[in-house]
Amino acid sequence: MQTVLLPSGARIAYDDLGPQPKIPVLLVHGHPFDRSMWGPQAEHLARNGHRVVVPDLRGYGDSTGPAVSGLEDFAEDLIGLADHLGLGRFALGGLSMGGQIVMQTVRDYPERIAALLLADTFAEPETAEGKVVRNQAADRVLAEGMTAYADELLPKMVSPGTLRSKTEVAAHVQKMMRDAPATGAAAALRARAKRPDYRDSLKQVSVPTLVAVGSEDEFTPVADAQLLHRLVAGSELAVLDGAGHLPNLELAAEFNDVFGRFLDQVRPDHAEER
Repeated sequence: MQTVLLPSGARIAYDDLGPQPKIPVLLVHGHPFDRSMWGPQAEHLARNGHRVVVPDLRGYGDSTGPAVSGLEDFAEDLIGLADHLGLGRFALGGLSMGGQIVMQTVRDYPERIAALLLADTFAEPETAEGKVVRNQAADRVLAEGMTAYADELLPKMVSPGTLRSKTEVAAHVQKMMRDAPATGAAAALRARAKRPDYRDSLKQVSVPTLVAVGSEDEFTPVADAQLLHRLVAGSELAVLDGAGHLPNLELAAEFNDVFGRFLDQVRPDHAEER
């Protein structure tokens, strides 16, 4: 683990793995997780010639800083980290909330993105009811902590098959959620409630894009991924059969194969060092 203090005041913890003969990759975790969510992908891609950077978002894992007020704060942190590491253009991937932060980043800094992964996420703004639910969840975790909240989320985060037969995956997911700092999780919930509509900006995306989703995802079902696929011209769609909201952990080998083959189509000269 390494850390960097950014101009935003955030101190970001991150892992930086692998060489860079192929395009560098920056992966953004979801809520309420940490950078270990991407462990199988970071190891796989680093073994196959990619430089892989995996940060803890501000307020999660080992990263600290002022509470975020919107997803644009996370996007600013990602670009600040990329600047610190000398990454010019890079592949940017995110899952769930991480996918929405990716959409915010490509909207705000399109010139920095060479390829996209949008996994188990959706582009629409929050509904009025959703805003209430997210803010109530923020109030709850601040008052009660993360344990009960995490335990309730677990059966929705992974598929029934994962819960039954991949207990080590379920345990990892549960631990990440229980260990998430309540203050950071609450700030992110409130920020996510205010997120904009990303559909129009996705129509402007011209870089290679992979949309991935678990076939049994309750939070962002296949229909949400199909909409993203339609919005981004020329994008690829991968449905991972039997996975829930976290196919990168539930079906890690299959996810790695799909993502790795996608990245192999992106030429290294699409990226550059700053």
